[in-house]
Amino acid sequence: MTERAVLPERALTSELVGVTESAAIAAAHWMGHGDNKRADQGAVEAMREAMDTGSFRGRVVIGEGERDEAPMLYIGEQVGTGDLDVDIAVDPLEGTNLVSKGLANATSVLAASEPGGLLHAPDTYMEKLIVGPPAKGKVDLDRPVAENLRIIAASLNRDVEDLTVVVLDRPRHEKLIAQIRDAGARIKLIGDGDLTAAISVVVAGTGVHAVMGIGGAPEGVLSAAALRCVGGEILARLKFRSDEERTRAKRMGVMDETRIYRTEDLAPARSLAFVATGVTDGELLKGVRFFGGAVRTHSIVMQLSPGKIRFIDSIHIEDQQHPPVIRIER
Repeated sequence: MTERAVLPERALTSELVGVTESAAIAAAHWMGHGDNKRADQGAVEAMREAMDTGSFRGRVVIGEGERDEAPMLYIGEQVGTGDLDVDIAVDPLEGTNLVSKGLANATSVLAASEPGGLLHAPDTYMEKLIVGPPAKGKVDLDRPVAENLRIIAASLNRDVEDLTVVVLDRPRHEKLIAQIRDAGARIKLIGDGDLTAAISVVVAGTGVHAVMGIGGAPEGVLSAAALRCVGGEILARLKFRSDEERTRAKRMGVMDETRIYRTEDLAPARSLAFVATGVTDGELLKGVRFFGGAVRTHSIVMQLSPGKIRFIDSIHIEDQQHPPVIRIER
């Protein structure tokens, strides 16, 4: 991509929404079946098929793992047949367990940038602190939890007791949970889906004010892509689980595991688009709805330039000869 090239606003983003919609619909068929593997496989296959007909030429930089571990959407895979070169980060199904159990906040997610615009993050853990625009530049990953909470509260003109912090419900977060509670803030423990929680931080009305704790590094890059579009901030540090992960990260160019990455480090793109479609109902997006002859999806689209956020409510008519009665949801 040349220096002057940007991601075309309407044409490309419309295609990207179609990609996440296809994956979300495929995954939603498996909601509540107790089979997270089939739900994930359905999402991956549908997303790949949709991307392979795209008018862009994409390189997957965040995907379903290394080539030998993932037959589809592996890191480094080429997708699309067009002329526009883009780097793509995907999570075909964020929250496989959520879908298998019929729980809230499962989504299908994709981010796209010019080549080199998204960190090629290793598939490991990442320590994260995520805040909205008012607290951007004020918090620090190395500060005590209570101090960061006071800063976040002050930026929102609230008391610490009014804050809600999302934390993944994992044994590794026992100390963090105790520190948040000691500071007086409220906690929302989630089983999966810290990417959806990251987006919720910057959307008024979700009731989420921060995300703290250790989650996946690929999800951290996707979160950064969304946060850059809306002025939020993620501070992150890689947390390797083994020497094998360290070695693989070095092959990917990650040499300093003590480095704190900021939003612009994880998603340094000049041209950036982020898309997510709900699979199951959540605070941010409605899930896929099936009805006679049609499917309804709900998506969010964010763009860095021009700065724009859109919620898209789509109805996919499957039987053109017998179209359904469309009811407007109010």
